[in-house]
Amino acid sequence: MREEIRRELEAFGFGPSLLQAALRQLPKKMWCYQPRADRWSIHDLVIHLADAEAGVYMRCRGLIAEPATASPEFDSHRWRLSLGYFNQSVREALDIICQLRKSTHKLLGTLPDHLWDNSVVDARLGSITLKRWLTIQQRHIPRHIEQMRDNYDSWLKTHPPRKPVAQLRVFPEPVRESAIAE
Repeated sequence: MREEIRRELEAFGFGPSLLQAALRQLPKKMWCYQPRADRWSIHDLVIHLADAEAGVYMRCRGLIAEPATASPEFDSHRWRLSLGYFNQSVREALDIICQLRKSTHKLLGTLPDHLWDNSVVDARLGSITLKRWLTIQQRHIPRHIEQMRDNYDSWLKTHPPRKPVAQLRVFPEPVRESAIAE
């Protein structure tokens, strides 16, 4: 396997771990926060990533099995509204992301070099090779993690953290030597 593909594949496989680590850093109480009506909440973004991962799984297999065919466009806003993202489980979405990414990663790791030049016609990008497709896909989760962090930064402006309670002193302060000599 070519070195540049190996690096992209490694980054692609690490996506779900990056997502889980990012989510652990964000308070759950703000996952439904939307900075504006046209921005998605963290909850919505995770559900979107599960839907997108199902598409990634299918498109990848199509690129291998049926090269040179057209790839359907994915209207994420329509999916969000039609499927009621708010009522879906983040935990289940994370499981879907992890399982589908693991399966896709495993399949891609077995491919001979010549298949990386297979191409499809993407509705937005035109003709793209499997190699280019992988580069695009490995960046998808990190881009949405940045959106999640932007949401958190916006949330912090309207929900500043509370000041920590002063620490109670359990032990008395040490006696100064000068006080003993007096």
